[in-house]
Amino acid sequence: MTATTFSTDIPDGFDYVGDVYRPPTEADSILLQASVGCSYGACTFCSGHRGKRFAIKPQETLERDIAFAEHYCKRQDRVFVMDGNALVMPTEQWVWLLERIRARLPWVRGVSTFASGKDIADKTDAELVHLRGLGLDRIYVGVESGSAAVLKRIRKGIGPEEMLAQCRRIKNAGMALYVSVILGIADEAESSAHARDTGELLSAINPDVAAVLTLIPHPGTPVFKEIRKGKLRAPHPTDILQELKELYTHTRLQGGLFDYGHSSGYFSFKAQLPEERAAGLEKIEAALRGQCTIKQEEKRRI
Repeated sequence: MTATTFSTDIPDGFDYVGDVYRPPTEADSILLQASVGCSYGACTFCSGHRGKRFAIKPQETLERDIAFAEHYCKRQDRVFVMDGNALVMPTEQWVWLLERIRARLPWVRGVSTFASGKDIADKTDAELVHLRGLGLDRIYVGVESGSAAVLKRIRKGIGPEEMLAQCRRIKNAGMALYVSVILGIADEAESSAHARDTGELLSAINPDVAAVLTLIPHPGTPVFKEIRKGKLRAPHPTDILQELKELYTHTRLQGGLFDYGHSSGYFSFKAQLPEERAAGLEKIEAALRGQCTIKQEEKRRI
């Protein structure tokens, strides 16, 4: 690796291409866009990176972003590396980036990123452990469903068994694992099996956080087109709450957080499992009984 000469000029701001997305838990993090878009881009429900051509940004651009953070982001002690599946970057690029963050942002205590199951599979165990040692301590994975049929229909590109294996590799490397699943992604006939199988997969993965999102069909996505053509149901809030109850009933985390607090949901609750299992179930049942406020459709957000 050649030595880098740092410029004394402070950039005007971060280099962002298109809309950028981060998990709610990264709201206070430095947002560093090291890659643009998603290298896969085939999931039928996703609108987040459509229109972006996948690219890995040059080191010169990232140097300028880190220089900006060095001067203006000293109150933020985490870095979230974007875009859609930034773990796909070659390990050499990750090593360089993590070393630059450590050298120039010494107050940062951890780095997070999105990853797909395939991205994880493409890294060796030794590479994952090495990246963890350099500060990459939290990985977000979109699991979406535990149903093989649903994963195939939404073109996830990975089955539940492989997803389980790759998520376990993240945990074995010493990284925190945050996974997300989606209510309403199954058709009416698949709904119960989707919820049950997803709960069982979450139980087997046992992530630190299981974030539960609710489908919002966006124009231009295959899912939106399927709903418009009547090939897929647009679930009613009551259907979603029933699916949530089924999912929660089959989710048995051991020391993990079940988080139905995303802005796409119809109401909000969190339960640390197993300690708060009964309290969480009561909140879902109260929602089904109409005893809590259900969010209006126009107020739901990705």
